[in-house]
This record gives sequence, structure tokens and C-alpha cells, in this order.
Amino acid sequence: MRDAEAGTPKYSIVIPVLNEEGSLRELHKQLSEVMKGRFEPVEFVFVDDHSLDSSPEILAELADEDPRVVSLRLKRKYGQTVALAAGFDHANGDIIISMDGDLQHDPADIPAMVEALEATDSDIVSGWRQKRVDNFFFRRIPSRVANWLMAKLSGVNIHDFGTTFKVYRRETIKDVRLYGELHRFIPALASLNGAKVIEVPIRNVPRPQGKSHYGISRTSRVFFDLITIRFLLRYMLRPLHFFGPAGMISFLAGGGILGFLFLDKVFTGADIFVQHGPLLILGMLLSLFGLQFLATGLVGELMMRNYFEAHQRPVYRLERIMNSPRTSDARR
Repeated sequence: MRDAEAGTPKYSIVIPVLNEEGSLRELHKQLSEVMKGRFEPVEFVFVDDHSLDSSPEILAELADEDPRVVSLRLKRKYGQTVALAAGFDHANGDIIISMDGDLQHDPADIPAMVEALEATDSDIVSGWRQKRVDNFFFRRIPSRVANWLMAKLSGVNIHDFGTTFKVYRRETIKDVRLYGELHRFIPALASLNGAKVIEVPIRNVPRPQGKSHYGISRTSRVFFDLITIRFLLRYMLRPLHFFGPAGMISFLAGGGILGFLFLDKVFTGADIFVQHGPLLILGMLLSLFGLQFLATGLVGELMMRNYFEAHQRPVYRLERIMNSPRTSDARR
């Protein structure tokens, strides 16, 4: 734990912002009241995803008025995942909290979430919107289906992957690389390193003003992200195990067809180009596809090997070290 007396914040609140001019001052006020006393020192990291309203000016004013406010502005609109990644990169706290900037997340829920993290050996506390206020048919039903699929495919048994409202230990979130639209899968990505995730019920407050940036159109993107996460969780360290079986089946099937045609030609003298033209083409294609799948798996294995060797990163994460001579030497 870093020295709080030296001015380094113990808590960092990361807030991605996109055209939220009507809620920023009220959000800052509520956060200041909630974090006062028990949860200090604290910093508020606002990440402006290139808003087109007066959000940048308001954040600049807040930064001038309150030294705890850190205001970042992205050069263009990258999306919520990249905004969160930028905020996590610039957060200095040992405990990092993420939430939306539209007041749909109630800052009053922060104490219960932080206390749950500090009272357990968990690495992530995820908010759970048990009572949703969204449209039942266009938001709640698709959300339930998506959350069920995410839990089954990722192996992380939580009910609400969609909410940004989460609390992380610093070492956990700093070890997760975010890109695309993978912010909703942070618990699943962190589980690759053995992170423990628990849920705490939170309030789902109706958006006081403005319009939601998310809708039913996200469904297809979430589906493709699910496929990505499933692959990463099961095959990132062993891509040949994914491509290998399909490649072997295709190659053996194609080889079997070509072998049959060769024997038919030898023993019966059949003109395979005339009598078995389509079958010959199928056998050749299956053989080629099989070789391509196997080659892709091998290239993936080489890429993973080069990645870990170039970065000198171990493929494991340690939970605890006790009485290790190496650790003792490092402390001297």
C-alpha cells in the first residue's frame, strides 16, 4: 500500500464522459460528499471521449476548482472501452472504482462496494442491477439473455456484465488490456489471471436527463465479443488446440476421399476426372483447408511463444509468496 500521507490517493474513481454537460457538476458534488472522510485521499479521473457539448469546459473548471479532479480528453471519439482504459492507465489509487457519468449509477452505493472488496479476498466487486428501470422488451430481456450467455461462456458466475459500476484492486485492473468493446468482459478477462469476482446489489437510477448512448443495436457487437472472449479464455495460450481438431478432421477426410479415388483409378481404371470430378474437387479442398487450419494453429502457437518471450512475462500469476529467499533478497 502506498503512503497516503504523501498525497498519493488511495482511491481513484474513473468516469468515462460523452456529452454529459448536464450531470457533471452534480456527479462531482455527490462523489465529494460520499468519499469525504472515510474514503480519502481520493482522486476523480474524468475521461472525456471527445464530447461535442460543453463537457470539456465544465471538466476544466472542475479541475481548476478541485485539485482531486484529473481531466483527460481523448483526441477523437474512441468509445467507452478505450476511455476506461485511459482512465485506468492514469489512476493512481490502490482501489479503483469505475462508473458512468450520467448519474444512473448512484455514488451512495460506493461505500458498500468498497467495504465488500476490503472485507474479502476478492479482486473485483461488480455492481448488480437487480431492479432494472430500462424498457422491459428492448433492454431488460436482451440484457438477461446476454448476461446468461456471458456467464455460461466465460465461466464467471455473475448476473450483470453490462454495468460499468465496479471496484477493482489496482494490480488486477492494471493487468487487463482493454480494446474494442471488451469493457463489459473485464471480470472474464481478469479471471484469466485468477481474479476473484463478487457481486453487490446496486440501485439502477433513471437517467435524469439526456439520452442513453446504448440501445438494441449493440446486440450483434456483444455476440461477436462473446465469441472473442470464449476463444481468449479457452485457447489464448494453446491456439493449436482450437484449430488443430478441425484441421485434422478436414485433412483426414480430404485424404480419405483422394485415397479412395486413387485406389479406384488403380484397380478399376476409372476416369476420376470424368466420373468423380466433384468428389475430386471436394477431396482437394478438404485437404487444403485442413493444412491451412493446422498452419494457422502453429502460427498462433509461435506468436504466443514470441509474445511471452519478448515481454519476459510469465504465463502464471502468484496469489501469495511465503518465506521465499528470492522475496527476502528483493527486500534488502
